Amino acid sequence: MSAVPKKQYAANKIILVSVVILVLSIFVSFLVGRYSITPKDVFAVFYAKFSGSDCRVAEMVQSVIIKVRMPRIFASVLIGGALSSAGAVYQGLFKNPMVSPDILGASAGAGFGAAIAILLSWPFVFIQISAFVVGIFAVGLTYFICKIVSRGKDALLILVLAGMIVSTLFSSFITLLKYVADPYTKLPEITYWLMGGLSAVSMDDVLMMLIPFFCGMIPLFFLRWQLNAMAFGDEEAKSMGLNTDKLRIVYIVCATLLTAASVAICGMIGWIGLVIPHLTRMLVGPNYKYLMPASFLIGGIFLLIVDNLARTMFTMEIPLGILTSIIGAPFFVYLLMKRRKGWL
Repeated sequence: MSAVPKKQYAANKIILVSVVILVLSIFVSFLVGRYSITPKDVFAVFYAKFSGSDCRVAEMVQSVIIKVRMPRIFASVLIGGALSSAGAVYQGLFKNPMVSPDILGASAGAGFGAAIAILLSWPFVFIQISAFVVGIFAVGLTYFICKIVSRGKDALLILVLAGMIVSTLFSSFITLLKYVADPYTKLPEITYWLMGGLSAVSMDDVLMMLIPFFCGMIPLFFLRWQLNAMAFGDEEAKSMGLNTDKLRIVYIVCATLLTAASVAICGMIGWIGLVIPHLTRMLVGPNYKYLMPASFLIGGIFLLIVDNLARTMFTMEIPLGILTSIIGAPFFVYLLMKRRKGWL
């Protein structure tokens, strides 16, 4: 067996193992929490839901499984997979291993949109919509600045610099809103939302996220082969007959949809889009045929486990953004120490 089939076999094996681990993690997550749930209760509730038969499990147990834990589990998988997939796309697109999904200002813009909505006492659903819309606007502003300044020269570099400018600008706006907010009501709400969490997520939120999720994930999945050529530079990609300008716009739009939707649902959660693509690349290699699905699966597993820790470690729930930073930062250092080859 040649080296290439061996690598493909190993990558497929890792993806299959990731699917199994994800399914097991989802099942275990239904059992984890302050309210005791047994495997028998979980099977009985879902059997009754799918078969239409009467469920003999207590109403409180059914409510915990269906209305509390199921939305958090599905949201964790979708958000973790979306952020890690977006991070993998950006790292390949910009040919930079230090790039994360918030590089173009999506997270800062979404945070500003949510902060405005909280300050104006809007309902929770409008907070999410405001975060999503302003996050998209921030990336659009970044791209607009790049088009004006670059004029076709050093476009990627200027795009990154414009993203840093926009991120700093919206971060400053967030700080300004926190400064003028009521310190007893609005300021704690804004601060808690910005730290990230899934305590208030509902099934309606998950269903609402599915629209931008599929709009962003499906094109990335079908165009992941072209990203292999884009990762080597525009000249290499153009020699293969690819329209790099149009592809870059598609990748940015799709990754932005995933990032903005994730931040709108759970707040600002860092490190997932930076660490998980690195870990996945070490496991399956740089080929986006395997890197994209593996990044989604491993990202979903990671955030699901972190969310379980967030709601069970202490008597009060820990914001997800804090835990992902505490776990992600030292883990990223470990990955850097273990690496013996170049990024590609």
